[in-house]
Amino acid sequence: MSEYDELRPPEVRRRRRGAGGRRRPGGRRGGRAEELMVPEAEFTSYYDKPIVKAPPWGHEIPAYLFLGGIAGGSGLLAAGAQLTGRTLLRRNARLSAMAAVGLGGVALVADLGKPSRFYNMLRTFKVTSPMSVGSWILTAFAGGLTVTVGAEVDRLAGARLPLGPLRPVLRALEGPAGIEAAVFAAPLAGYTAVLLADTAVPTWNATHRDLPFVFVSSASLASAGLAMVTTPVSEAGPARVLAVLGVVGDVVAMKAMERRMDPVAAEPLHHGSAGTMLRWSERLAVAGAVGVLAGGRRRPVAVVAGLALMGASALTRFGVFEAGIHSTKDPRYVIEPQRRRLAARRAAGETGDSITTAG
Repeated sequence: MSEYDELRPPEVRRRRRGAGGRRRPGGRRGGRAEELMVPEAEFTSYYDKPIVKAPPWGHEIPAYLFLGGIAGGSGLLAAGAQLTGRTLLRRNARLSAMAAVGLGGVALVADLGKPSRFYNMLRTFKVTSPMSVGSWILTAFAGGLTVTVGAEVDRLAGARLPLGPLRPVLRALEGPAGIEAAVFAAPLAGYTAVLLADTAVPTWNATHRDLPFVFVSSASLASAGLAMVTTPVSEAGPARVLAVLGVVGDVVAMKAMERRMDPVAAEPLHHGSAGTMLRWSERLAVAGAVGVLAGGRRRPVAVVAGLALMGASALTRFGVFEAGIHSTKDPRYVIEPQRRRLAARRAAGETGDSITTAG
């Protein structure tokens, strides 16, 4: 035993030498690898502070996520109604999309603090930044939508708006503008998922492969539900179809996302307020789909089902948001997935080395 071993505590010396045995040369005793001198550290935090700082976002952000989904889905519905000649569905979907864009802009500016910060994001276009790309998607969508809503408002006013010679121009641009808005509708509904997954927040980051599908399906629920509330059942057929497809996509995408996530990173989706919201989101989505299939052609049933679908979409956005915030508060959600990924890489590397040696 060396003089350094004499200075070690007895339990450490026993761990190094084994229970009553002598350590053999080469670091092995009895044909087995030597045990670690100290146990693996159980990490807690740096000075009782979280490893990952939670984003400084209030509830304005999940409200913006929800309203952006309504806007994107309503833009698609409006384009479909435009192409199939459903004037009431087209009008209501366009007005709903514009209302959602306006309210979403208010929520976004409330979180940013002042409107100039949004304008500053439009000064450049950076493909690698979801925030930059999303700002341009929102602007392009709102541009085309504004033209279509202007034409709808002019028709509602009996062509009495003081447009003068601009009225024929507005009517000529209405159709192409509706299609242009529809092109950016799906990206608008899904880019916010990329925005969340691109952060270091453990739960959000673990959803990066599947969260866009969840958000797009959730947007279908919200926009279809709103159209069922605002539009007579005689013209709301496409909204009912979109609602059912959205429910199937939402439930399947959420289950697939949870299976593909690290089990520890997925825990915040099932516990606390986030877990409660996501469970109720699934229940409301299924109840809304049952209402659509069983009695969607009756106006009262359609309204109740539409409200249930909108509630399901809102709870999905708020639930995912709350789960991510919660995952930053416990170091376990950061450390354990990292350890598992590191162990998987090491195992893959050892397997590759074995195959190379055998070859």
